[in-house]
Amino acid sequence: MSKQIAAQDRKLAITNLIVAYIAFIIGTFCGLLQVFVRNNSLALPAWLDYYQVLTAHGVLLALVFTTYFIYGFFYTGMSKTLGTFGKKVRAFSWFGFYIMTLGTLIAVVLIISGEASVLYTFYAPLQANGFFYVGLALFIVGTWVSGFALIGHYIAWKKQHKKQISPLFAFMTIATLVLWLIACLGVVATVLFQFIPWAFGWVDTINVELSRSLFWYFGHPLVYFWLLPAYMAWYLVVPKLLGAKVFSDSLARLTFLLFILFSIPVGFHHQLTEPGIESFWKFLQTVLTFMVIVPSLMTAFSMIATFEISGREKGARGVFGWVKKLPWKDVRFTSIFIAMLFFIPGGAGGILNASFQLNEVIHNTLWVVGHFHITVGAPVAMTFYGLTFWLIPYLSGTKLTKSMQRLAFIQIFTWAVGMFLMSTSQHILGLLGAPRRTAYSDYGNHPSTLAWFDGILTNHVTMAVGGSILFLSASILVFIVFQGLFGTKASNEVDYVEFPLAESDTTNTPRFLENWWLWIGIAFALILIAYTIPIADMIQHAPPGSGGFKTW
Repeated sequence: MSKQIAAQDRKLAITNLIVAYIAFIIGTFCGLLQVFVRNNSLALPAWLDYYQVLTAHGVLLALVFTTYFIYGFFYTGMSKTLGTFGKKVRAFSWFGFYIMTLGTLIAVVLIISGEASVLYTFYAPLQANGFFYVGLALFIVGTWVSGFALIGHYIAWKKQHKKQISPLFAFMTIATLVLWLIACLGVVATVLFQFIPWAFGWVDTINVELSRSLFWYFGHPLVYFWLLPAYMAWYLVVPKLLGAKVFSDSLARLTFLLFILFSIPVGFHHQLTEPGIESFWKFLQTVLTFMVIVPSLMTAFSMIATFEISGREKGARGVFGWVKKLPWKDVRFTSIFIAMLFFIPGGAGGILNASFQLNEVIHNTLWVVGHFHITVGAPVAMTFYGLTFWLIPYLSGTKLTKSMQRLAFIQIFTWAVGMFLMSTSQHILGLLGAPRRTAYSDYGNHPSTLAWFDGILTNHVTMAVGGSILFLSASILVFIVFQGLFGTKASNEVDYVEFPLAESDTTNTPRFLENWWLWIGIAFALILIAYTIPIADMIQHAPPGSGGFKTW
């Protein structure tokens, strides 16, 4: 067991991963129901509404699965790279877990009971039961407590290792948590000071525009809270699997810092069609949105350079000879590589979405749903799967058997096929005008809707086929997870699964990259520039507020 982290730290990480995958299988089942309802192939029972299913799908996958998985990953890596957690760190981590779980249970119970069918964006003036917002608040507070515990572990390490550059995994973890803590300020503000008083009847109305703006202040960096742990795998795990070093420690750190700076003050590009926000502020935040492309391109350059250098060292010849030298038989690598491929069209679609002209066309259509799935449901999710294939055996001390590896290959290929079919059909249906956030409708046999149910990729049936394949893949993955947790224990050093972190040379890494107050200060400066005047205007010149509506 010498290759593994301390037993108490393992228990903390495993518990988070178990909750993540329970949420995952329920959430993907809800997604399966959705695609059949939209295709008019399934009628839900009277006690279950389409928008209950849609809300559960979004909350369980986009918030619960991702967050618990990320924290399980962070606990594992921070304990491995900085040493075993102290009693206080472990106690606060568990306390944060319990608060998160209490909030999750409250929110899920209210969704299931039909009291909170407001989708995971919970737009006002749709109004849920007040305790749904309490559950959301508890969930966020729990992540903060756990996040500060990890930051405390990092600070303690820095005090003991003065003038040393921290391990790259730890640096990336802290950067992700800093982004998360700053981003959550918006959603905490709107939930505590707008939604909870409004939902419990303490005030009669809510400022809808302000609530949406505060949500999207949080909503877009939320994507990077999902994406940065995937980037951690790309920067640290992939080179190790290739037998190479991190291409550039400085580049990797700068990439994460740029995400902190440019992924938060960009929320208005989700509100380009909303009135009441001056076009200048929309333009400014759109420009900052395009700045986020820079660290993504830096990451792409770093990955391709790593692939090529590794391949050349192994004797590759020709322009693309290095492709043949990649470890395709290692499911951990193949899953992550396919995830990277999906991110190419996903990232390109994101650039298009941020433009005023295309946004007018696709804003409330299935195009956005397809984009979301091809950027999060494929690159992030498949990277998490690649991590899972070694993370679970590493934490549980079980063998990664050949049969499990074969099953893992089936899982990633079925997920890739299912996601391609579903997301491609969603993109095309969106261009044809098919709306998102809706159940089945032919709009009274209107001629323009006929194209939604005809053709191959331009068909809700194709979307349902893709969704079915995705649920099959999800079921296989959950089987692999629990087989990994409770399978045959490793009996010797050869069978133990290692934690694959590549070596990163910090010799020439500038120390100012770890000057957190500098970068946090710049981030807040950009946020104040982008948001102070428009938010003040929304408060000072607020139109009459809205009462609550329940449309389900």
